[in-house]
Amino acid sequence: MSEPISYSIVIPVFNEEAVLPVLLRRLEQLLSRFQRPAEVIFVDDGSRDSGPIVLQALAKRDPRFRYIGLSRNFGHQIAITAGMDAAQGKAIIVMDADLQDPPEVVEQMIAKWQEGYDVVYARRLSRAGESRFKRSTAHLFYRLLGIMTSVAIPVDVGDFRLIDRKVLDVLRRMPEQDRFVRGMIAWLGFRQTEVAFHRLERAAGETKYPLFKMTRLAVNGVLGFSDAPLRLAIWCGLAVSGLAVLYGCWVLVLWMSNDSRLVAGWSSTIVIISLLCGMNMLMTGIVGLYVGRIHAEAKRRPLYVVQQREGFERDQAVVPHGALHALHE
Repeated sequence: MSEPISYSIVIPVFNEEAVLPVLLRRLEQLLSRFQRPAEVIFVDDGSRDSGPIVLQALAKRDPRFRYIGLSRNFGHQIAITAGMDAAQGKAIIVMDADLQDPPEVVEQMIAKWQEGYDVVYARRLSRAGESRFKRSTAHLFYRLLGIMTSVAIPVDVGDFRLIDRKVLDVLRRMPEQDRFVRGMIAWLGFRQTEVAFHRLERAAGETKYPLFKMTRLAVNGVLGFSDAPLRLAIWCGLAVSGLAVLYGCWVLVLWMSNDSRLVAGWSSTIVIISLLCGMNMLMTGIVGLYVGRIHAEAKRRPLYVVQQREGFERDQAVVPHGALHALHE
């Protein structure tokens, strides 16, 4: 480890004790094939199992491994950010702990990086072990996001990727609170390419991305990289207003012609009021989402709080500006 670190592998972990034995074995095999120094940074995102104990002990005895324990569960995207902030390598690889992202694909990414690419992302050719609902909604989300945003966000691509140090240096100057890391990296540009792989089933344990978290990530992606919902609100408002004017003209014509169809009743009134109130609440909610994001950014709270670090005492680790450290090392 006296040489500069070339590769930093960042792995967020949340209640993954069941998969750790297999994960560590495959990481050992991967590191043994590297020709340059590497580090593996585990980011414990508030786990409540015995996984942190295993990872802390590993970081103390093996200089290739490091451990960051966050003070609570901040979420997958924030955990990724915490790991990248601490990474010292020339190339930074982000992968999940569940082994759905095969560590062996990292070697293909490194080969592309050595060809001169700054970002190498892994595209999923298939998604084993996932329900038809999850596959179909993911497919729909990526297509809609591509239509709604001006940024070319790769389709069927998660956070499993390699980025060059210069990309990370720019990314760290984007401390936004509601993060959609894959979109942020796509927005940066640079030379990007892909490697394709078949996504496997989880090696053990349960998914940490249920429907609620998937929906929240999708909302962050849309609101962070598109103003289409605001434009949709404007057009819907104009459409409803136009229909209301036409209806008013029709009622006026009936009144002027003493048409018997014009009955003094509540039905039409209630329908119109309900429609307008519903549309108003919908548009207010959309605008409120954007205002809420502005409020979160204006508070300027740290992205995460680090409670414990292991394995970094061997180096002069940089304390990132986006973190608050309540350290005991």
